[in-house]
Amino acid sequence: MKNRPNWDTYFMLQAEIAKLRSNCLSRQVGCVIVKDNRQIATGYNGTPSGIKNCFDGGCPRCLDKLNNKIKSGENLERCFCTHAEANAIMQCALFRTGSTKESTLYSTFAPCLECSKMAISVGISRIVILDSYPEDGIEILKQAKVEISKLEKKELKFEFNKHIVSFSH
Repeated sequence: MKNRPNWDTYFMLQAEIAKLRSNCLSRQVGCVIVKDNRQIATGYNGTPSGIKNCFDGGCPRCLDKLNNKIKSGENLERCFCTHAEANAIMQCALFRTGSTKESTLYSTFAPCLECSKMAISVGISRIVILDSYPEDGIEILKQAKVEISKLEKKELKFEFNKHIVSFSH
């Protein structure tokens, strides 16, 4: 029997692929929302539709960060980019892909406070992350009794490399 990745690894790899679409200068994040082992939404961070891409100078905050005018975590309210988690949650509503109640959110970074509040509000019961950073919303997620799991990058990289080799044959 062929060795397959477990569900957490599989969906985190999907989030890693989603982050390839990010147009943010500052950080690339991907996210998928899953219900009953079925992906119902995908998101990545970047400027909203119709706004100049962050890569093209569309976000003044990211430009300031790139030019060392501000530090990481500062002036977040000036950022034009929609976060990956918010993007995925909005996709569920916009395209009516399914209820987020009792679903799992996979994100390549821990959600910020605002995205954590959104996840709690729409009934997401579990969040799986790959990385964290100081401005995350982990504390409020714990208070809301959202289950939080963290995957190891080296394990994910091993799974990816193991399966990508078979793709090249």
